[in-house]
Amino acid sequence: MSRLRQPRGGDRRVPASLSAVDDTGCRILHVDMDAFYASVEVRDRPDLAGQPVIVGGTSGRSVVLSATYEARAFGVRSAMPMSRALRLCPHAAVIPPRHQLYGAVSREVMAIFRSVTPLVQPVSLDEAFLDVSGATRRLGSPAQIGQLIRREVARQQQITCSVGIAVNKFLAKLASVHCKPDGILVVPADAVLEFLHPLPVSALWGVGEKTGRSLARLGLRTVGDIARTPVGALESELGKATAAHLYALAHGADGREVEPAGAEKSVGAEETFDTDQTDPEVIRRELLRLSRRTAQALRSSGYAARTIVVKLRKADFSTITRSRTLPEPTGETQQIYATACSLYESSGLSHRARLRLVGVRACGLVPSAAAATQLVLGGRAGAWRDAESAMDRIGRRFGTDAIRPASLVPVKTAEERQDRDKRGTG
Repeated sequence: MSRLRQPRGGDRRVPASLSAVDDTGCRILHVDMDAFYASVEVRDRPDLAGQPVIVGGTSGRSVVLSATYEARAFGVRSAMPMSRALRLCPHAAVIPPRHQLYGAVSREVMAIFRSVTPLVQPVSLDEAFLDVSGATRRLGSPAQIGQLIRREVARQQQITCSVGIAVNKFLAKLASVHCKPDGILVVPADAVLEFLHPLPVSALWGVGEKTGRSLARLGLRTVGDIARTPVGALESELGKATAAHLYALAHGADGREVEPAGAEKSVGAEETFDTDQTDPEVIRRELLRLSRRTAQALRSSGYAARTIVVKLRKADFSTITRSRTLPEPTGETQQIYATACSLYESSGLSHRARLRLVGVRACGLVPSAAAATQLVLGGRAGAWRDAESAMDRIGRRFGTDAIRPASLVPVKTAEERQDRDKRGTG
């Protein structure tokens, strides 16, 4: 279908075709990690890349928890008895699950989602719905936000995800299924039926084996068949409630909203270095960059944070976190950065430790309007906040790098400086 664009693979930039997709009104994203448990294991064991890998126990009653797409090509599926999986793919590497690790990675992935929007509804460890209607002014169109999420997950966690984008949760979920693995698919608002009606009836939520047989007795094989069938005929076979449910879905209707799980939210950012870093100055400069991104996310969502958390991942993938609760909630870069640097210094890793990743997170969020600020003698209330809000406005108009701290401006090489001097330019 020419109107449904599906950029795939390793290109992490926003393709020109994606920016041209009509995603007007498509405020719902469904993000689903690709073969989550298996992908995390392959990430930690690069020697397994490209090979069939199965995560699960090896006892008689064990089942498959996850499998790489190389294993799935042999018919291996989640929840399949391990004995059967090994008959289908006897040369697969079987790895026992590490649930604590998967939970930790899941929390970090969900934190990426919440840095985009507070409206995140986790469905499981490896998937969530997002409502990005409040983030488009800051981050671009829904399609661009979807690509941003894919890029950040790949960069921060070295695993991939697929993103479906549509006008409601049902369609977004279907879209993510249809672009796996490592894809993104937009279902334009005016192409919903074109996308939906050719699909088999099993694509509809609530159509299992029993309901499928009932629909088959009516001669209904596709979603379009259900949409063209009078509700009364469906009711006689399925009952009133199920008939109404499937009829609505067959017309692309789903009125459910994204419901964030719990009141506690956090925003933040992480960065994986291209090469492991030992230079404290480089690390502090990255903490400034991440503090700035975290503060921008706080201001754009209307929150201030009570607690600042720093994550430090060493070259051997061991990770430590340090946190500090502030006397007053803040949304200002300078205070977040000062706290992050202090936490880094107190971690014991600020001298000669090789760091792979650093992260800054703001937790314990409260509405900005409710955050009391202690006045400083001789100071002007909200001076930093006003300055940073002005920087936000400039960034929205001219790009996020149009104005930034001097320490984040790339240093010119000696050759560049000589060439500049010859031209007489600054």
